[in-house]
Amino acid sequence: MYCFRKSEKWRTTLFFLNIFFIINTATDLQAAEELKTTVDKTIIASLQPVIDLFAGNGWLQGFAAILVTITVASITTWILFKFLKKITTKTKMAIDDKIVILLRPPVYYTFVVTGVSYGLSLMPIAESVLHLLTQCIQSLGVIVWIIFFSRLATLLLARLAALSDKFAFIQLRTLTLFDNAAKVVIFSVGIYAIFVIWRIDMTAWLASAGIAGIAVGFAAKDTLSNLFAGVFILADAPYKVGDYIVIDRKERGKVTNIGLRSTRILTRDDVEITIPNSIIGNSTIINQSGGPHKKMRIRVHVGVAYGTDIDRVKEIMLDIAKKELLVCANPKPSVKFSVFGASSLDFELRCWVPRPELSGRVTDILNSEIYKKFEQECIEIPYTKQDLYIKGLPDSFMVGSGAKKQQNT
Repeated sequence: MYCFRKSEKWRTTLFFLNIFFIINTATDLQAAEELKTTVDKTIIASLQPVIDLFAGNGWLQGFAAILVTITVASITTWILFKFLKKITTKTKMAIDDKIVILLRPPVYYTFVVTGVSYGLSLMPIAESVLHLLTQCIQSLGVIVWIIFFSRLATLLLARLAALSDKFAFIQLRTLTLFDNAAKVVIFSVGIYAIFVIWRIDMTAWLASAGIAGIAVGFAAKDTLSNLFAGVFILADAPYKVGDYIVIDRKERGKVTNIGLRSTRILTRDDVEITIPNSIIGNSTIINQSGGPHKKMRIRVHVGVAYGTDIDRVKEIMLDIAKKELLVCANPKPSVKFSVFGASSLDFELRCWVPRPELSGRVTDILNSEIYKKFEQECIEIPYTKQDLYIKGLPDSFMVGSGAKKQQNT
């Protein structure tokens, strides 16, 4: 009975405490609301001169809106890209960091353009002037995004070309073609957007372009031929920049540039030759840098006299090739007894050089060393000789010579 009364007592106490807490909280909320109202009135009263100044001056309102927009855009862009940079630094790829760096200027410019356009609308500017300024600002925004997308396309295509084992159609040798095609599409879309901003009807332009295209096609037939040949060269990729090529077994040099109109090669004389793509498209191209690697095999032909020890000849030639630093150890050099010549036994030294441009230098070194070594070993290198045998002179020649001799006597 005592315990029951004690619990009832505690319940009554808790009930009154709850009522007191509710009343006290309501009083505090009412006091806080009254304090907030008082502070708001004080702030408004203190800022009222500034509000009245801006309310009657459109120029100040516009400049204030532009200033606030630039400030907010700077702070927002800084916070946003700092956050994105923290995310990208945690990844193993480097391409996302580059994309974030490329994305920052257009995003910032977009924020600024929005505020500037709004600020200009608050200023007391003539409608025609305001419309012209807005179009210029929007056109600059389109140009900024065109630059961003063109750089982004180049970056992504280069990444895909590096992963050529997964994307076989995009390789280093076809990268230029896809890059140019992507830029043409991006610039075309950007020009169309600028035309829309300036409210220019594209129908008349397209019709005029079609007529002009026919005229230009007839007038620039050779140029278009080079253009299409350049596209096919970039697509088919018979060679790439840095390769050593031979055109129709005549011109040999290093490819320095592959354009849509022409290809440039640098000869061993440091003379740059520009060849139209239409000519290259119809020529036989020998790519000395093609194949599974850039190594090139050279052949050194030597003839020795009949009766020479052929095993010794092979040993000397192999030893010279193995000692030369510019000759590749793999694949190994080899010597072949090629043919029985008319006056010599002909041998062929076959070896590899790291790059095609070294073929002439290594051939000179090997020829010189072989000649010196053969002289030391008394190995004869035969050469063509002609002997004239006179069996007798004609009778008329003898009679004429005798008469002439008597006359002189």
